[in-house]
Amino acid sequence: MKAIVIQQAGSSDVLQLQDISVPTEYAADELLVKVLAAGVNPVDTKVRTNGAMFDGAYPMVLGCDGAGYVEQVGKDVEHFEVGDAVYYCYGGLGQRSGSGDSVGNYAEYAVVKAAYVALKPESIDFDTAAAAPLVLITAWEALFDRARLQSGQKVFVHAGAGGVGHVAIQLAKLAGAEVATTISSDEKAHFVQELGADLVINYKSQDVAQALLDWTDGQGVDIALDTVGGEALKQLVPAMRLYGDLVSLLQLPNDLDWKTLRLKNVRVCQSLMLTPMLQSSHDLGEHHAAILEQCAQFFDERKLVVYVDETFPLVDVKLAHDKVEQGHQSGKLVLQMHLDEVDS
Repeated sequence: MKAIVIQQAGSSDVLQLQDISVPTEYAADELLVKVLAAGVNPVDTKVRTNGAMFDGAYPMVLGCDGAGYVEQVGKDVEHFEVGDAVYYCYGGLGQRSGSGDSVGNYAEYAVVKAAYVALKPESIDFDTAAAAPLVLITAWEALFDRARLQSGQKVFVHAGAGGVGHVAIQLAKLAGAEVATTISSDEKAHFVQELGADLVINYKSQDVAQALLDWTDGQGVDIALDTVGGEALKQLVPAMRLYGDLVSLLQLPNDLDWKTLRLKNVRVCQSLMLTPMLQSSHDLGEHHAAILEQCAQFFDERKLVVYVDETFPLVDVKLAHDKVEQGHQSGKLVLQMHLDEVDS
């Protein structure tokens, strides 16, 4: 099979298209998936640059998000059958399967823990399905598991045109919240407005905190979802409501204004959707699958969309990584496999 293999950390030049063997063995709780598409995420570029998150990972296959057909089913797996169309977020961090194969979705076949897998929504194609899992789970856990979002709240989402941002806007609106977000261009402003954003702030020309205070009559937002970190996160502190929730997907700055946050009684949370994989907690992986199952219903009811900005054949993975690192796209980028067999 064709796969993108890296031998060491480095620039996008380390991404090499190779012919490797299709996995022939899998554990009782694993599936062999024929991967038709794989999402390309910022975490993929970070793992490529900074190194695998597991020991003994190299040579390794990147790619957390995948969608395709079940080819083989482990003997203890009861809820999937050969031929099922599935989507999931599992692999790409340096894990190995029960038989020792590198687990990642930049490949034509992947061995995946069944606990993390959900049936693909019928209403979306494989490209969209592959783009969805990581951003859906990230946004869901941040908004609902961490911030405990309620109908009627005012929510701020950093970078609303990005992968996580454009999904978070929709999930918050589905829950009955009002949503503000930041963008950098008129084109992206139009995009997030179509998704339902109530307030659009161009962070290049506007004071984000002041815009949020004006929007909330000086009270501040109930929930802020930070997808940017650093100075952009620190600037949100004045715009937090008393007893609000500030959730960040990034490492918190050492010089965050903890005194003001404490005086406002703001609950500060960090959210990392990779934790179940990093801790090999497949019970927690089942929660991820449950999120995907709920979101599949939203897709099929036409209440949720994931925007695929561009697709690339597997051989063009370097171009995809370079574009992610430039940070200009809206939505997600996707790699396609088996193009000679299947029209995604």
